[in-house]
Amino acid sequence: MKKTEKMTEEILLKNKSIDELIRIKMQEELKNAFNKRVGRQSKILIKNIKDVPVEKIFTKKSVFRVFNKETQVETLINGLQAEALLGMQNDVREKFKRKETDIFSTDTLFVKFESLEL
Repeated sequence: MKKTEKMTEEILLKNKSIDELIRIKMQEELKNAFNKRVGRQSKILIKNIKDVPVEKIFTKKSVFRVFNKETQVETLINGLQAEALLGMQNDVREKFKRKETDIFSTDTLFVKFESLEL
């Protein structure tokens, strides 16, 4: 059933004006928006790498800060991108997994663990 047909049906069944139905619909949408917002606030943000589960360090939910040595530009990347920057530096990857370090560098970049959202 189309939206306009449903609204017409509601008007006829409930004997309410279109303005009242629009107001009710807006209140429902506002309530849903608040509920979604509250749900997002319940996420946990972990900033210390020692508190991060090992399997979550290099995931989409982890954030790394990248500083480019040449251009002096700072950006944020996710854990998958950070792991790709590690390349063949397996010893550094293992240090991350043992939580001995939270920073590494490449030829042109400094990369530091920033946070993880659970």
